[in-house]
Amino acid sequence: MGYPPIEELLPKSGMSIYKLIRMASQRAMELADGKKPLIELPANTKTATLALEEIKAGMVVLKEVSDQLKPQPKSKEAKKSTAEEESELSSV
Repeated sequence: MGYPPIEELLPKSGMSIYKLIRMASQRAMELADGKKPLIELPANTKTATLALEEIKAGMVVLKEVSDQLKPQPKSKEAKKSTAEEESELSSV
């Protein structure tokens, strides 16, 4: 199993390598202390690798960026414009 690419991990830590390392090490310590993993991986997976995979999956995120990573609900205006675009496409 390879390591997750850093490009996929950095957005979950506010684009800070230092914060990413702190998140991963803290989560790895929690896993070593007996906390349950948030994702399914083989039992022989090391805690640091498991922590990085949880971060990659979005299960562990920095509090400061958690709101930015949530899917945004569409506003009424966006829904209307999408419906108008679909009706235009169907009439073509």
